[in-house]
Formats: sequence, C-alpha cells, structure tokens
Amino acid sequence: MNKPFKFKQFTVNQDLCAMKIGTDGVLLGAWASISNFPESILDIGAGTGVIALMLAQRSKADIIDALEIDADAFEQCVENFEASPWADRLFCYHASLGEFLDEVDDKYDLIISNPPFYSEDVSSGDGARDLARQNSSLPFNFLLKGVVKLLSKNGIFTIIIPFKEEKEILKEAANIGLYPGRLLRVKGHLESEVKRSLLEFHLKKTPVLKSELTLEKGRHQYTEDYINLTKDFYLKM
Repeated sequence: MNKPFKFKQFTVNQDLCAMKIGTDGVLLGAWASISNFPESILDIGAGTGVIALMLAQRSKADIIDALEIDADAFEQCVENFEASPWADRLFCYHASLGEFLDEVDDKYDLIISNPPFYSEDVSSGDGARDLARQNSSLPFNFLLKGVVKLLSKNGIFTIIIPFKEEKEILKEAANIGLYPGRLLRVKGHLESEVKRSLLEFHLKKTPVLKSELTLEKGRHQYTEDYINLTKDFYLKM
C-alpha cells in the first residue's frame, strides 16, 4: 500500500499518508462538476493531494489550493504537487480549516472534500490514520459553515459521505443555506446496499438530479458507468 500510485497523467506517492489512495477520493475527483468553469478550487483535507491533482487535470482553474492539517500528509501533498505537470497551479496550506478561515478572505468557485468519516470513535492503533478517519477532527457542521464562508456566489461544493449520514447532512446544509444540486448514490455491486453518497451543493435552490452508480458486475469486472467516469485517470480503465 506504500507504493506510489500511478495514474494516466500523474503519480501519487502515499508512503507518508495515513489514508492511502482509495475509490472514494477518485470517485469524487472524477464526479465533481466543473460546469461553472471554476477559476479557483479548494480541496479541504487533501491527504495525498489526489483530488486536487485530478481537478488540475480536468479543469483550467488558475488557483487550486489544498488544506492539510497532518504534517506528514502535508509534506507528501506538496511533494506530489511539485512532481505533477500542474505544479504552478497547485498549492497546499499546512493548516486546519479553522486556521484557514481566520487567515483567508478568498472565495472559491469549487470546494471539494473527502472528509473524515467515522463519527463513532475508532482505534486502529495508528493515531494518524484514526485522525484522518474520524469526523471529530473535522465535524460536518463545522465543515459546512466553513464552506458557506468560502464559496463564491455561483460556486459549487462537492463532498463524499457514508450513505447513512446523507439525510443528516442534507438537513444541516439546508439550515445554513446550502442546497443540493446533484446526488449520486454508490454501491459496490448490484446486490449490495448503497454505501456512499456524493453530494453537490449550491448557495441557491436548484432542481436535484439523483442518480446511482454500481462499481462492479462481478469480481474486478467494472460496470460501463464506472469505467466511463474514471477512464481518464485509472491505468486499468
């Protein structure tokens, strides 16, 4: 798992990061809408930097900023940015969201986050991994309030969450003026339950487009939809 992960146009080193490259981050980076032609993008909780790198490949945004609180992950993210073809457009801040909000007045056209998931306490014996996985280090309500402050008027916020948290997040978002525009529910294979929700939010109400994605038809037999979504990135697609 510590080996560099090679994509079609860039490579991601992950040996210093608690959270390795996973399907969630790649799905989010591929699915996030750039239909508003963002000039500025912010990735909150960047980890290896993979999502920011995917958006550098997909978009023409001049500014692609990332936030990472963990020192090792920050170092790795910077290394991955500098080694990429888009080094001049990518920048990582070593800061928490709270620190960033205190320092920065900028607005972003696209904000993206693959946040820590597990609101229940989990312990793997690896402190950095647990911090990266636990929602206590970046609670959803704090994240959403930060997004409202940082999002430009026609900006888009995109997030991936466990499906079981979907109802709660939609409710919390509506309370602070973030409204869903697209919603994708993801399951591993046809018989499995929905595991993840990808949500797109706007600052004004808009019709909600709902869809579903199944990743596999059989073991390592990927569905057309999944291949089409990720083929610009994965070597195996």
